[in-house]
Amino acid sequence: MKFDTPAGTNPIDQLTVVGKPTDRIDGPLKTTGTAPYAYERHDVVAGQAYGHVLGAAIAKGRITRMDMADAQAAPGVITIVTAETAGPLGKGKWNTAKLLGGPDIQHYHQAVALVVAETFEQARDAASLIKVDYQAEPGAYDLAAAREGATEAKGEPDTGAGDFHSAFAAAPVQLDATYTTPDQSHAMMEPHASIAAWNGDKLTLWTANQMIRWGVKDVAQTLNIPEENIRLISPYIGGGFGGKLFVRSDALLAALGAKAAGRPVKVALHRPLIVNNTTHRPATIQRIRIGATKDGKITAIGHESWSGDLPDGKPETAVQQTRLLYAGANRLTAMRLAVLDLPEGNAMRAPGEAPGLMALEIAMDEMAEKLGMDPIQFRILNDTQVDPEKPGRPFSQRQLIACLQQGAERFGWARRKPTPASVREGRWLVGMGVAAGFRNNLVTKSAARVRLDGQGVVTVETDMTDIGTGTYTIIAQTAAETMGVPLDKVVVRLGDSRFPVSCGSGGQWGANNATAGVYAACMTLRQAVAQKLGFNATEPRFADGQVSSGGHAVPLALAAKDGEMAAEDGIEYADLHKRYQQSTFAGHFVEVGVDAATGEVRLRRMLAVCAAGRILNPKSARSQVIGAMTMGAGAALMEELAVDKRRGFFVNHDLAGYEVPAHADIPHQEVIFLDEVDPISSPMKAKGVGELGICGVGAAVANAIYNATGVRVRDYPITLDKLLDHLPEIA
Repeated sequence: MKFDTPAGTNPIDQLTVVGKPTDRIDGPLKTTGTAPYAYERHDVVAGQAYGHVLGAAIAKGRITRMDMADAQAAPGVITIVTAETAGPLGKGKWNTAKLLGGPDIQHYHQAVALVVAETFEQARDAASLIKVDYQAEPGAYDLAAAREGATEAKGEPDTGAGDFHSAFAAAPVQLDATYTTPDQSHAMMEPHASIAAWNGDKLTLWTANQMIRWGVKDVAQTLNIPEENIRLISPYIGGGFGGKLFVRSDALLAALGAKAAGRPVKVALHRPLIVNNTTHRPATIQRIRIGATKDGKITAIGHESWSGDLPDGKPETAVQQTRLLYAGANRLTAMRLAVLDLPEGNAMRAPGEAPGLMALEIAMDEMAEKLGMDPIQFRILNDTQVDPEKPGRPFSQRQLIACLQQGAERFGWARRKPTPASVREGRWLVGMGVAAGFRNNLVTKSAARVRLDGQGVVTVETDMTDIGTGTYTIIAQTAAETMGVPLDKVVVRLGDSRFPVSCGSGGQWGANNATAGVYAACMTLRQAVAQKLGFNATEPRFADGQVSSGGHAVPLALAAKDGEMAAEDGIEYADLHKRYQQSTFAGHFVEVGVDAATGEVRLRRMLAVCAAGRILNPKSARSQVIGAMTMGAGAALMEELAVDKRRGFFVNHDLAGYEVPAHADIPHQEVIFLDEVDPISSPMKAKGVGELGICGVGAAVANAIYNATGVRVRDYPITLDKLLDHLPEIA
């Protein structure tokens, strides 16, 4: 199905199933422990051995010797895989460093060996017996120190409009400030894990992976085997947040280990390897300059960002929202990339906008204070309904003002005291903060297969994945709505590379595109069913398990009485996304209490008001936004990978040292979805929402802390040591 004109009225608009707050159909499996995650697939292949990964003990250099004699002689050991024994390997498109290192080492904890044994404990013990000698080389591990040598990122040119430098210099009111965000870890519950089995030259991988098609291509490229010889299966994933977009060393080494052992092998990365071996969100240094007239109109806005990665890596695109969020005739954005020898930086939930808004939305508050304006009014005054760099390109939908206004009313913003440190409740200094949320809506083709059997059951098959976001349910809702059957008459099968290629899970693009692909397949099946049942004159209605037209109705199942019917189709987009800017918006509101003596910060309540197109399932969408708000709070207050700048690794590489929020940290969260459909986006008239919930939250927390204390912290996370010496004197 080609989507080349705005969506008109279609079967989704019936909203008998779509748009209803629906329990997740995979919920019972998740809560009873019967959802089959990759490492737990004891049922799929017999004789599974255990692999344990040994990570490099240096960040840069070479292996000069590996003594594996003791490990090979250890009880239960079947084989040991290294770069030397693995044979020639390629490198996939989506990873920067090699997944199996040696003799050259590119980063700390790069995999250098896999020990395969009869039990996990035997494999782990034997791995500790491998003696590796290294020749370490000096490396670059400090972004601030490498900042001056950073260069323009490949494929990410500077952008702008007008004459930023002249306009900023002439602006009556100016802000020039620098902000930093640290390296952060995905910290998902399920580790990166895989089981590999060979049948001749055919490889099956049961793995935790968000993007099945990307994974197949990268495995094929790395192992130098045809794509058709690889099957990836990933029906359930225990959190990804971008960390499982790409095949990692667990999958590759499970495949190599299984080949060497001559039997299936399972591999899970332990927590330190998740932090140092897989990807993370890179640290940033961001300089923001805003110039405005005395009445608050922005005349110049500039955002520059520095981040680091391994050679041939990519930057954290922290300036991208600044190109679109606020008006201003004179503009500048730039990204610089420093070469760092730290573990690979890559996508983490809302890459770009999440750290970018942590800086931009503090800067907007600081500018509002300079102007003597309410921060919400300052944002509203500088709203734009067109792409500021391309004024002839309007937004398809843009309700940022409504998000801010409705949020202000619901949150009680009028009670906020503009003067910092004005409100005290006992030992607590209390403050409110606000920030705008922004995340682009990305469209990409996605396909599905839909089958109808003689019992009227509709089965959907697509390689789309569910990373805990509720994909099973919204796909089932889409098929039920389009085919006119109840939800319990729909079966959804996901995460298998033998199914049609979907958009995959990532970048907030999954829900809208995957359901649009299912809708396309269902519409093709509807045509076949109508023809089979003899409804040729007019478009029949599909509802209540019936197909009807002109007073004549027959059961849907009748079309498949002689055998199953199937249709395969997908959504393909023309140029609407080029003609219209498609984005999602939010207003984030936070109230904090800060202990006047210790600087301890407590989140008291949070509110997100979101405009994100049609909300397919308000219940799971709310959960997604609440989860994202929680991640945003963690980024604001506690999450930071501490870098050992001498040896080049993340020191706090476990969940004891890398702190994340818990339920008790945020007593009250509320989410409001504006009533919105976007016919420019897709036949579903939906957009993504899962990443919007994190975008802006960190700054809202920071702004609330400033309002409570008068202490402006520009370096995340906002830990009490950054507050303690600057708190108001206790009366």
